[in-house]
Amino acid sequence: MKKLLRYFLINLVSLLATTKIISGLTYTGGFKSLFIGAVAFMLINWLLVPLLKILFLPLNMLTLGLFAWITNVIALYALTTIVPEFQLVPYTFAGYFYNGLMIPPLELSPFLVAIAASFLIGLITHFLQWFSH
Repeated sequence: MKKLLRYFLINLVSLLATTKIISGLTYTGGFKSLFIGAVAFMLINWLLVPLLKILFLPLNMLTLGLFAWITNVIALYALTTIVPEFQLVPYTFAGYFYNGLMIPPLELSPFLVAIAASFLIGLITHFLQWFSH
């Protein structure tokens, strides 16, 4: 039970942080929607992701593990399909300039937002799992 609660809280925090950092992943309905989304995302990661990893094992081996990231994108897309309060919308990155380092402005489609959001969710989730052990 403690492990399940920890996993739920990690998903809740990672979804909340990602929606605050990348405004292309949005949710409506307040904390209730975030709570439902975290439960759904936990179930997706518990049921769907292992099946996808087994299904895409040959591709994952050919790409040396990079295809595992695509399974996370599919899981995020499944979340937006199951929980209609979560949406992937186009996102415009204004660009960044600091001491000669320049990142140009970008317009991200919902698919590219899903890729960036899944990367950030995975990063936050892995850090929080490492931190909680």
